Amino acid sequence: MSKSDRNAGKRWSDDERQQLKDLAKQNTPTRVIGLKLGRTEDAVRAEAQKDGVSLKPTNQSPYNRTKK
Repeated sequence: MSKSDRNAGKRWSDDERQQLKDLAKQNTPTRVIGLKLGRTEDAVRAEAQKDGVSLKPTNQSPYNRTKK
């Protein structure tokens, strides 16, 4: 069993769901989220979709920056 599927078949805990949300907000790649949570990329995508979490990177426009 590889490290990335050590939680395969287990239910997602509330803590894991919160980590998923936090990592997604930080633009963490899906593969990295999976490695951190011990889940496959497909499992991460499925849980994100179920919980309404967007895994799309949020690009910040250089025009929104505040002037100093």
